[in-house]
Amino acid sequence: MNIPVIRGIIQRRILVNFRIDPDVLRRVIPAPFRPKLIHGEGMAGVCLIRLAEIRPRYVPAFLGFTSENAAHRIAVEWDHNGTTREGVYIPRRDTSSRLTTFAGGRLFPGLHHHARFDVLEKNDRYAVALKSDDAQTNLRIEGRVTSQLPEASIFNSLKEASDFFERGSLGYAATAKSGEFDGIELRSFNWKIQPLEIECAESSFFDDVARFPKGSARLDSALLMTGINHEWHAREPICCTI
Repeated sequence: MNIPVIRGIIQRRILVNFRIDPDVLRRVIPAPFRPKLIHGEGMAGVCLIRLAEIRPRYVPAFLGFTSENAAHRIAVEWDHNGTTREGVYIPRRDTSSRLTTFAGGRLFPGLHHHARFDVLEKNDRYAVALKSDDAQTNLRIEGRVTSQLPEASIFNSLKEASDFFERGSLGYAATAKSGEFDGIELRSFNWKIQPLEIECAESSFFDDVARFPKGSARLDSALLMTGINHEWHAREPICCTI
């Protein structure tokens, strides 16, 4: 794919994070990926992101478009040319944009599924719900801005959490071709996060006991980013035989 650099603004990005038993994650992640651990535990979650002014880098901002998007992510490592790389494996993407759904694998790396989003943002409170057209993704998140991570979070500090997720800027998404994963790198020009206290977290992905047996996926924390200038850069795909 000859995918151009995509530029825009992240108006709002919520990262809802779950601690996952590493042995369970190993059964969920395809080769060549393996779980990236933090203090002995795996980390996965969902990114709920509203993108604005999205367009190829050489196109004026006023010609860009806005969309709501969700990406289920798992922190991973893999070996490439004798070195260990790190990033996220993305088994599922959902979007409100028909254009993005159509252009998945063409203009935007990875498969994208169309979904209907219901979003409410008022003062420091956020609520995002989505239901995909194919009924494979149902999700609802509600929370409010706070000043610190939960006491039970596996992260020792907000900085540790920020550094962990900033290093996960390289993502590989599932494609229509089994064993092949499209690569994309997020470059944020003003990275800044703040904690979000989650009051409701419902996810058909993480609540699926066939995928995550009861007790193996535990809500850890949530983080909020707003007003982030950024670019998306396509990267060479990975095949499971690498």
